[in-house]
Amino acid sequence: MRVHTGEKPFSCNTCGNAFSQSETLTIHMRIHTGEKPFTCKTCGKAFKCNGELNRHMRIHTGEKPYSCKTCGKTFGQTSHLTYHMTTHTGERPFTCEICGKAFRSRDALIYHMRTHTGEKPFTCEICGKAFRSRPALVNHTRTHTGENPFTCEICGKAFRSRPALVNHIRTHTGEKPFACKTCGKTFTRTSHLTSHMTTHTGEKPFTCKTCGKTFTRTSHLTVHMRTHTGEKPFTCKTCGKTFTQTSHLTSHMTTHTGEKP
Repeated sequence: MRVHTGEKPFSCNTCGNAFSQSETLTIHMRIHTGEKPFTCKTCGKAFKCNGELNRHMRIHTGEKPYSCKTCGKTFGQTSHLTYHMTTHTGERPFTCEICGKAFRSRDALIYHMRTHTGEKPFTCEICGKAFRSRPALVNHTRTHTGENPFTCEICGKAFRSRPALVNHIRTHTGEKPFACKTCGKTFTRTSHLTSHMTTHTGEKPFTCKTCGKTFTRTSHLTVHMRTHTGEKPFTCKTCGKTFTQTSHLTSHMTTHTGEKP
């Protein structure tokens, strides 16, 4: 009945959040205590509740019980299906109150807000560099470790992140799933589509705070900033030469391997 009445008699003594069921409060309390009593027997990862463990297990089993009724694509979590559906509907329900830009997910909006606030809460323990998202930190850390855990089954090339592998696979398949609604041009990445859209709008939303130069992509601004800072974060393990961009390092490596890029 509490679903109908809205009654929430179970309160957290730590933060004041209230819940309609004692079981939900028990799970919530683990955020404060750090307790994770449910452990994956395959990889050892621990979770706060059984539901989180069940969702995690699908990574190992490959089970994807949630299907898109439009295109048939399947997902391991309902949240992933909900996010995917916006690619069909075009819905972007989360709007930035500062610039009005809209996003398909709350996480994407939170990440975007950091472009306004400058917040970079994830810091590399090796070099101290800070990042707006945890995945960006994880990907960066692999520049130190040299780890490339994601391998293309077609050509054997390895990558630091899964998105990089997915983008690479499209060079084999020719898939370009992101289409411009203005001119119909298609792209392998959403970032390429976003950048392309500025050719229609003329927008250059990313500004260098040092010299005022504007850019269509954050990645272009990041690379540009290194002309001011002198930072060269990509190092050749063979000769020690450093570079401002990974593409420059990749090109340089061929002088050692003789490989044609």
